[in-house]
Amino acid sequence: MPLEAGLLEILACPACHAPLNDRTADETPELICTSPDCGLAYPVRDDIPVLLTDEARKPA
Repeated sequence: MPLEAGLLEILACPACHAPLNDRTADETPELICTSPDCGLAYPVRDDIPVLLTDEARKPA
């Protein structure tokens, strides 16, 4: 289930403060950092973004 547009506008990557790309409609829901230098992928569990760098997946 995609996040509300208003919520996505105020969320940012906690590591670099770049905007996040909504991939919550995918099989594995996550929010992806748009910074090419960072690119961390934060999980979304039970429709709640987990914006902890320790929980983020590193870019491939």
